[in-house]
Amino acid sequence: MNSGHRGVKVVTVRPETRYARSGDIHIAYQVTGQGRLDLVLVPGWISHLESDWEQPYLAHFLQRLGSFSRLVRFDKRGTGLSDRVQLTALPTLEERMDDVRAVMDAVGSRQAALLGYSEGGPMACLFAATYPERTLALVLYGSYAKRIWSPDYPWGPTWDERLQFFDFIERAWGGVVDLSTMAPTVADDDQFREWWSARLRLSASPGAALGLARMNSDFDIRAILPTIRVPTLILHRTGDRDVNVGGGRFMAQQIPEAKYVELPGEDHLPYVGDADAILDEVEEFLTGVRPAPRADRVLATILFTDIVGSTEQAAALGDRRWRDLLESHHSLIRRELGRFRGHEVDTAGDGVLATFDGPARAVRCALATMEGLGRVGIPIRAGVHTGEVEVLRNKVTGIAVHIAARIAATAGAGEVLVSSTVKDLTAGSGLVFTDRGLHTLKGVPEPWRLFGAAVG
Repeated sequence: MNSGHRGVKVVTVRPETRYARSGDIHIAYQVTGQGRLDLVLVPGWISHLESDWEQPYLAHFLQRLGSFSRLVRFDKRGTGLSDRVQLTALPTLEERMDDVRAVMDAVGSRQAALLGYSEGGPMACLFAATYPERTLALVLYGSYAKRIWSPDYPWGPTWDERLQFFDFIERAWGGVVDLSTMAPTVADDDQFREWWSARLRLSASPGAALGLARMNSDFDIRAILPTIRVPTLILHRTGDRDVNVGGGRFMAQQIPEAKYVELPGEDHLPYVGDADAILDEVEEFLTGVRPAPRADRVLATILFTDIVGSTEQAAALGDRRWRDLLESHHSLIRRELGRFRGHEVDTAGDGVLATFDGPARAVRCALATMEGLGRVGIPIRAGVHTGEVEVLRNKVTGIAVHIAARIAATAGAGEVLVSSTVKDLTAGSGLVFTDRGLHTLKGVPEPWRLFGAAVG
């Protein structure tokens, strides 16, 4: 499967799903990577091994883990591809530990590092404390020792807040559940929303999802944290909307000699946002080597837009109305990016930088965005160019980006200007181009012939 990861082509070969026997239950697992150490990924609330590979962000995350480890993943009993269980007999932490041991035995792993994120953290902690001889190291991300608020643990939601979440599961399961909390940076991404909804449905039934959420709310592992004696890394994003950062800080204080790293961001899902910052910390902790930043060179179509006369508009409208206008601007652009498979790279001030895997989609996105914003009185201009870019940690650089920015700066209000490269690559697309002549673009050695774009 080939999928774009914010402009990066992610190539994945779906691994084989196998089964380990844990008592009377079959636990689905997959093994990828050929690193020297074994790494068991303990998932959060629910999971689905095969659906994971369909999301480029998550596929990239798994490939990075597999680049320095033999990565072992599994679906907890009652979820994903593992055996379903009776709603009256949902798995305990002890049974889930049995499942991890069964999977490790099945793949011939005598000792492994455990990476537990979110609800996977408490079980990973219990396993490390109970089986230190089988635990090479413990890594926790976005996790907690106790799910519910109490006077001596003020970082969890109150029980009333948790009940509201349970009610939301019952009402909304099958659709987009809790994405604005779990991953706010992609909450408006139509492709991600579609995948997320499907993954929830594949991972668990409504009853199982609700039962597991209730059971996870009862966990309190504070007493066992001081007994953990394996090397431990704790990672948490400062603005995590699902698990308060105070919970991560508490765990770091309680686990002897734990290393604690706090990262910026609001996303709870580890594979959304600056996932490579998390992966760099994990790789360095487990291997002793921090990877050098890796840049990929890919062919991409770059779109730049900005609001015409933004300074004057901001002064005329005032701060509050200008912020409202910008929110409308960003919301419409993101909707169109989702529609035309664009990937937002940066939204700074009054403009957007996005990449596309096809020039015709980029031009149509620009035209649709211009039309939509024009209807609400927001005039913009846009520039589109196709060329090789360098992608590093979700940022794009290179002369092609510079050319696209200069083309946008050349455009007039209500105009989409494109390079001759874009025009030549969109033959037969139904788009119409008007020759705007040769232009010398600041900082670009050779003049470029530019064209105004319109729908035929």
